[in-house]
Amino acid sequence: MNVPPELLGLRFGSGAQERGHVESWFLKANDPNGPRALWVRCTIFANASSPPVAEAWAIAFDRGRGHVATKSTVPFDRNVRFGRGTVDVAVDGCSLSLGHAKGAIANGQRELRWDLRVGPALAAPIVHFPRRGMYEEDSLPHSKLVTPLSDGRVNGVVEVKRSHGEAPDRWDVSEWPAMIGHNWGRGHAHLYAWTHCNVWSVPGLVFEAISARVRVGPVLSPMATMAFVRLEGQRFDLTSVAELPKNRGNISLRRWEMTGEAGGAKLTCEMAAETDDFVGLHYANPSGKMTYCLNSKLARAHLDLRLPSGEQIVATSRAAALEIATRGRGHGVKMYV
Repeated sequence: MNVPPELLGLRFGSGAQERGHVESWFLKANDPNGPRALWVRCTIFANASSPPVAEAWAIAFDRGRGHVATKSTVPFDRNVRFGRGTVDVAVDGCSLSLGHAKGAIANGQRELRWDLRVGPALAAPIVHFPRRGMYEEDSLPHSKLVTPLSDGRVNGVVEVKRSHGEAPDRWDVSEWPAMIGHNWGRGHAHLYAWTHCNVWSVPGLVFEAISARVRVGPVLSPMATMAFVRLEGQRFDLTSVAELPKNRGNISLRRWEMTGEAGGAKLTCEMAAETDDFVGLHYANPSGKMTYCLNSKLARAHLDLRLPSGEQIVATSRAAALEIATRGRGHGVKMYV
């Protein structure tokens, strides 16, 4: 299974600024022992009223010492690179490809540095929509996503500096499970949860899912949920038109859960995190509305998968990605950037 090249590279093009456009490429890597994780992201933000900008984001999640989040913003035409047909992006000295992630961002006394080799791929990528036409610019949903690297390993070093005059923590990264994703659209969904985990009590298991409600004209759509499982060469994509109505997802401000079935497989999964395991991020929308992203890479997860053969697989994790996005301000999570 391959991701069409046109879904990997830059999607920002003619007419996108007038419609509004947000786009990001990101890497997530988890300490296999659970207490730390790195998330880095390069983004584009454009609306009709101002010149487009590019942003570099980075978060070091640390359950023991506390999280550090940094961000840099530059004009879209200055010190940036966005390749087409592949993952090859750079913003203000921070770069990401399917083979390498490197960068440094300082905000006040906080600074993050990373230099990581990425790969090889250990599981099939994820193309979320069952029909190619759903990736066309004017088709619904207006938010698109693919995961070209659903499971890989990274090696290198991360440095986390928390305050002026303090020596940075050095994380020696060896064979950390990682993934790379790409998403884009006219704005962020009104309410969504995105999840991913490749650090389970069952080796070789990869899980990703998204639940969302989107605005269609003046009304919000019902909750739609898609889920994807990779296990020892097997693929279960809970996305077909016939089976999608069987998926059920539920989002609260600290928890996400779903049930679904596809191809004779039945799946139940839930993820949750404590308030202190979330980092709050401001995700601006071209419409002017603000989305509050509650971002954790240290969530608890429980998955129950019954295979078509009847075999049951139960897996747990303390290193899952759980991102919950809401338009409401009363979420109770500390906003970092």
